[in-house]
Formats: sequence, C-alpha cells, structure tokens
Amino acid sequence: MSIWELILLAVGLSMDAYAVSICKGLALKKVNFPNMLVVGLWFGGFQALMPMLGYLLGTTFAKYIESIDHWIAFILLLLIGGNMIREAIFDRGAEETGEADASLAPLSMLILAVATSIDALAVGITFSTLIADIPHLIFAVASIGVITCALSCVGVKLGTLFGARFKSKAEILGGVILVLLGVKILLEHLGVISF
Repeated sequence: MSIWELILLAVGLSMDAYAVSICKGLALKKVNFPNMLVVGLWFGGFQALMPMLGYLLGTTFAKYIESIDHWIAFILLLLIGGNMIREAIFDRGAEETGEADASLAPLSMLILAVATSIDALAVGITFSTLIADIPHLIFAVASIGVITCALSCVGVKLGTLFGARFKSKAEILGGVILVLLGVKILLEHLGVISF
C-alpha cells in the first residue's frame, strides 16, 4: 500500500468523524482550541486503535483467508464506502443519537468515538492482508489517527461557522474514496491494473 493510498484511506475513514465533528461544533456554538483538541484526540485516537485491533484479528485468521484476501478487502471497503454514501444521501434529516449534543464529557465522547471508528476496525482486518510488517502498520494507524484528529478539529470549527452544510458532502466523499480503493485493490490482485 503506497503512502498516497494510505492518505486517501485515512481521509476516507475520517469522514464519519469529520461529519460528527461538524455537528459537535454546531451544538457547541462557541469553540476554543481545547474543545477542538478534545474532539480531535478522541476521534483520532479511536480511528488509530480500531485498525490495530482489526489487524490483530485479521492476522489471527490470515492463513485461512490468504487465497481470497483481495476479495475480502474489496467487499469490506465496498460495503463501508457504500454505506457511508447511502447514509449521506438518504439519512440527511436523521440525526444519530448524541450528534447534536454539546457535551464533551468522556462517556459522550467515548460513544461517538467508537461509533465513528467501527469502519476502521473492518479496514484493520484488510490491513492484515495488505501490510506485512509492524513498522508499516504503525505508520498506517498513526497516519489514520493524525489525519482524523486534524480533520475533526477543523470539523468542530467549521460546525460553528457554517453549520451542517458540509456533513453529507464529507460522508459522500469518504464513501467514494473507500469504494475506489476497494476496486483498485481487487483489480491489482486480478492483474487488470498495476501501480
């Protein structure tokens, strides 16, 4: 997995957290840097933790799925990305529990951080088939965490400035990125394309 693919994947995965951060900023009305950092660290931390857990799960079963690993990566990324697109288009008016809550209390943030990082757990499973060594894994999960943290901080600020205008666009962009990465992985393994 190239650095550019990893950055695109990190941006795609961070879009759920980004969208929720926008809503959090909207609920907070006024934000300061510590508020932005709290949201960013919660979301970035869990976006880094979940792929690591997924990787550990995936490596446990790697010998059983080695011959179909590219199909698993393709299907997981297609489902995750497709679901993000579907939710952005069809659930525009629906608010998830806690999205508009202004609380930055640990329990409130924990629930949101876990909810927005479940997709990253599934991506971590695909990492077990794409990343061969620990240094690359650490770089991958750190990149996901840092990018999510940064975008979440920006999302909180944008929420106070522009409201929920960018929420669905961010989710659609994230979904498209994940679907395209899944297609690329499948086509590379089938030998149709090579990068």
